[in-house]
Amino acid sequence: MSDLHGFGGNALAFLVAFVAAGLFTVAFKVIYQWVTPYNEGKLIREGNAAAALALGGALVGYVLPLASALSNTVSLIEFCAWAALAGVIQIAAFTLVRMTVMKDVTSRIEKGETAAGVYLMSISLAVGLLNAACMTA
Repeated sequence: MSDLHGFGGNALAFLVAFVAAGLFTVAFKVIYQWVTPYNEGKLIREGNAAAALALGGALVGYVLPLASALSNTVSLIEFCAWAALAGVIQIAAFTLVRMTVMKDVTSRIEKGETAAGVYLMSISLAVGLLNAACMTA
């Protein structure tokens, strides 16, 4: 985000970018967990690997385009727009899987079926990689 370099150099630009990305990541995690019909926090505390894989995949799948946006945007406002879009796309991908491909995903994650968690993780990572690549075009 080159527009910040005149306001104190690279250190300030790094700090602003890192804080903005961190805040967007936390906001995404909260919204994603609100959208999912199961309680990831509770399931993960109980040792449910499927829930951990699904949530971890969603987080990494979201952060991949954030990293791309940080590398390719020139302003904080532009970064914020890309970050918001990345979150919407990631949540839409989960919703699409839940409504079409794997209608029983809620019960499968709650039962701790690792295959369901790996599948959700894979979808999230694939969507994140495509999203990140599209941000460089």
